[in-house]
Amino acid sequence: MKPSIWKWNTRTVVTIGIGAALYGATSWIGIPIAPDTQLRPAVALLAIFGALFGPVVGFVAGFIGHVINDLLTSGTVWWGWALGSGITAAFMGLIYLAKSFDPQGGDIRKRHLAHFLLYGLVGIFAALVFSGLFDIYVMGEPNDKIVIQTISAGLANAAVFIILGIPAVWAYAKRNRSNTNLTVER
Repeated sequence: MKPSIWKWNTRTVVTIGIGAALYGATSWIGIPIAPDTQLRPAVALLAIFGALFGPVVGFVAGFIGHVINDLLTSGTVWWGWALGSGITAAFMGLIYLAKSFDPQGGDIRKRHLAHFLLYGLVGIFAALVFSGLFDIYVMGEPNDKIVIQTISAGLANAAVFIILGIPAVWAYAKRNRSNTNLTVER
């Protein structure tokens, strides 16, 4: 049985710390695709931590990780985008709530992958709409720049999620399957 998403213990805090550190430390790796926007493989970590540990852990790890990355790379935190990373991971973590979804026990089905894909894509674009509007109305950024950033970041994040994130969670579950064709002979 999976732990509740609201149960906080040492393992939860350590998981958030590891997720935030990994996401923050690897987010600087990317390919520039638009002004202040990159294709970042680290987005796959949001999918992994969200799916394996739930939407709350995903949100907190994504948010803190983005703040760490902003501080390391520019010294300025872009709060709308940091919240956007948390929102993205939280949506991806919604798959954790499916009763039969258990990648730690090796149980992942086609319908889980379909739901994971849907949650992830909705989360990516909801987060980018939030981040873009935050930048326009709170930070005073120009509309045309934000439109280019959100569209390019949305396409890049969706590609990373589909190409790296979903297969990573699927492979983890497949590795944990206990039913194999091997038998023990005595």
